[in-house]
Amino acid sequence: MSLQPTIKANHYMVSAGHYLATEAGYKVLEAGGNAFDAGVASGIALGVVQPDLVQVAGVAPIILYHAESNEVVTVSGLGWWPKATRLETYINEHGGKIPVGLARAVVPAAPDAWIKVLQRYGTMTFGEVASHATRYARDGFSIHPLLAENIDTHQDRLRGWPASAEVFMSNGQPLRTGELIVQSDLAKCMQYMIDEEAAAAGQGREAALEAARSAFYKGDIAKTITDYHAANGGLLTMEDMAEYASAFEAPVKRSFTGFGDPIDVYTCGPWCQGPVLLEMMSIIEGTDFKEMGHNTGDYVHFLTEAMKLAFADREAYIGDPRFVDVPIDTMVSAEFGRMRRAEIDMAKACPEMPAAGQIPGMGAGPAATSAAAAPSRMALDTSYTCVVDESGNVFSATPSDGSYGMPIIPGTGMAPSSRGSQNWAVEGHPCAIAPGKRPRLTPAPALALREGKLSLPFGTPGGDVQAQAMLQVFLNMEVWGMEAQDAIEAPRFATYSFPNSFEPHGYEKNILRMEGRMDEDVMEDMSGRGHKVERWPDMIWKAGSVCAIQADHETGIMTGGADARRASRVMGW
Repeated sequence: MSLQPTIKANHYMVSAGHYLATEAGYKVLEAGGNAFDAGVASGIALGVVQPDLVQVAGVAPIILYHAESNEVVTVSGLGWWPKATRLETYINEHGGKIPVGLARAVVPAAPDAWIKVLQRYGTMTFGEVASHATRYARDGFSIHPLLAENIDTHQDRLRGWPASAEVFMSNGQPLRTGELIVQSDLAKCMQYMIDEEAAAAGQGREAALEAARSAFYKGDIAKTITDYHAANGGLLTMEDMAEYASAFEAPVKRSFTGFGDPIDVYTCGPWCQGPVLLEMMSIIEGTDFKEMGHNTGDYVHFLTEAMKLAFADREAYIGDPRFVDVPIDTMVSAEFGRMRRAEIDMAKACPEMPAAGQIPGMGAGPAATSAAAAPSRMALDTSYTCVVDESGNVFSATPSDGSYGMPIIPGTGMAPSSRGSQNWAVEGHPCAIAPGKRPRLTPAPALALREGKLSLPFGTPGGDVQAQAMLQVFLNMEVWGMEAQDAIEAPRFATYSFPNSFEPHGYEKNILRMEGRMDEDVMEDMSGRGHKVERWPDMIWKAGSVCAIQADHETGIMTGGADARRASRVMGW
């Protein structure tokens, strides 16, 4: 029996990582907005109602399908390092580490990304879509258990940052489940953006939206953020803020025929780990999974080893393509997938991260030993939202950046993007720190299309578990015929046999974690093949929190799924 009911609709649907963000998107649809308006409303709301996981001033990678033009595009909602950044500083002064706080700040990207979507594809004003999030911040909302747990876990750090303590503490103690959290400064900043838009309304919609954007990147918000940096040793300047711009980009696409009916899967570019999912799919494409059986020993072992191979290639080759020559077409190709698949030994686990696949003209890339052989503490940040509207438009986004690696800037209610934690202070690494360079982002929304038949936006939080959870849920739907909710609630597993994306990049050789409902015999089988198996509690947040919408265009029925491992919910009509 499902922990959450399967939701079906025939007009529109929203599935998001928090029920209030789902509500925000749904209300926009009810008011006549399209999927892009609703997706932006939901995404901004996640930065308010999950302030531990997502920041309004964080990142927002987005994939869109515009039905009228039959076009899939991505938005590179990821900031870059300030101009004053120097790799040598992190090597010589910080011992090759990226310290918590302002030292890992990149330019906030999310506000620009949201507004760009509204400018090109939306129908509503920034004020209309942001009004729900603004209300949640101003009036407050009840703290859910995961937020309370996260505040408690990081209370010492939060207590050391006065503006953070003001939001997350009461009388010096962490806010608890059920208590009200109010974010007055955040509400004021968002209202300032709304007011600036309204003041410019007479100049037309485009100019008004740009006024809202300028309020953040060139106005009082930017000045408050950069003044704080200047006073506290940070690097962000008004010039860095004013010059930032996310971009509309072509997605990375792979057409698959080996999972049933042909299907096209899209991710953002190699500035994030989205293509890792496509490589995983390429490695396993054409496998007779039905002969293996679902979540059997052969199935779990095969997928685990395939995921290790894809992560090895990620470590060797993927970084900001403006700075690194990424052989992405080769990495997601059927030929390369078959070559990597041939390296899987079905009798035994690879005891560490495998060697990277050899690609002509490319170096071998960094070895796993460039990371510490130490626990890879799971970072708890990120959320996800997706929307499908009555016209067939699709929105898929994975906003992120938590509040425990970066102080909330006094007067703003925002902790600017700490995504620099996903760079490396290592010469020659594809993700080495550099001015103007983007980190390799773990948040990675996806979209699958079967033209004229199916739209499937899906995604999850979970750091390096993201692609792993998304692969398993995709297979549950496409190979095993599960509806979204059942596919999401099925037990999962994850490998950690590669360097963690987050500083300090811990590396847990051959660790395989499996949720409690996995068959005990399968766990023993995995141990017998050489995996270091650790049992997770069942339905644990560390296994991801997938949301998805299966939109069947032939029947006109949408089926939504939302992960009970966190506070996710679906609404549709």
